[in-house]
Amino acid sequence: MYTQGKVFKYPDNVDTDVIIPARYLNTPDANELALHCMEDIDAQFVKQVNKGDVMVAGWNFGCGSSREHAPLVIKTCGTGCVIAKSFARIFYRNAINIGLPILECEQAAEEICSGDQVSVDFDTGKITNHTSGKTYMAQPFPAFIQDIIKKGGLLASLKGGSDK
Repeated sequence: MYTQGKVFKYPDNVDTDVIIPARYLNTPDANELALHCMEDIDAQFVKQVNKGDVMVAGWNFGCGSSREHAPLVIKTCGTGCVIAKSFARIFYRNAINIGLPILECEQAAEEICSGDQVSVDFDTGKITNHTSGKTYMAQPFPAFIQDIIKKGGLLASLKGGSDK
């Protein structure tokens, strides 16, 4: 898997209520929920994000509740990958479950700036910042987890989902 796009950068401890505010969770429609992704921390995000763009964040991204809505709205917005110094464990697992590509890379998360153009080879873990010319290596997931993500998540992979 490969993605390329503009970076949206966020600080440490972005919790699931910031990713998708609880006041919107009364709708089961992922597309409607995605209209509110990040609005309490970055009101322009949903207006500016394009398919393949990359979120970069600090420590403990996705902390808070265990709801799968948070990675789901990030994916539904078209975000190609989230790179962070670390992820809250339940967010980490939920991202895999719904097929959202994520990578932990402290140096990349520290050095990549908002607005930079980056590409991510999810299969190898190579992150290239085309703005600065720097490259970073994250630890890629094992092949079986990459397969889950490529097929759109755990349930899709169990149902024999197709590669996305």
